[in-house]
Amino acid sequence: MSLTVLRRLPLLALVAVIACSSGPSPDGEGDYVANVTAERQKKDAFMREDPQSPIPVIRRDLLLPLKYYPADPSYSVPASLKLANERPAFEMPTSTGTVRKMERVGVLEFTLQGQPMSLGAFVEEGTQEVLELFVPFADMTTGTETYPAGRYLDLRPTGTGFYTIDFNKAYNPYCAYNSTYECPFPPPSNRLKLAVRAGEKVPGA
Repeated sequence: MSLTVLRRLPLLALVAVIACSSGPSPDGEGDYVANVTAERQKKDAFMREDPQSPIPVIRRDLLLPLKYYPADPSYSVPASLKLANERPAFEMPTSTGTVRKMERVGVLEFTLQGQPMSLGAFVEEGTQEVLELFVPFADMTTGTETYPAGRYLDLRPTGTGFYTIDFNKAYNPYCAYNSTYECPFPPPSNRLKLAVRAGEKVPGA
């Protein structure tokens, strides 16, 4: 995840998503879990030590280390992006009561826990060169085990249209730690009807 991009508007963070894959092989699961754990430790260090951390100093002992579900390779799944013929603009509500003008680039189609699923992928209105895809989502854990405003994934576009969606890298928007940040809410089409017990939990849980 690109911590630089996350600093002010947690809209377009960087996640390493390159090729279509069903997750690591059994022999590689140990390395996969170790890599996810290392990324989480790096983020904790940023949140505690970096001047750009969104967490107020007085709340860092309360909220850190961040809370996560155990890394689970079964939540890293292949997906294909069905591009939209047009990119209609619409207003995405945010945590501050304002709206963010967005365009839907297409729909990611994948299978999770044996069920066919889809999530819209977005960019800010007027984006000419798509460098990152913003994928906000909610699921059956939202508002209980995970943050009430939903969680985010961000994908780097591929030349093939195939992706890996890794829910172990699902992260909370900055407004989860600090209400001064503006965080877009997932649209109804991006609310999954299952519990995604992967990625970041509600802060302090």
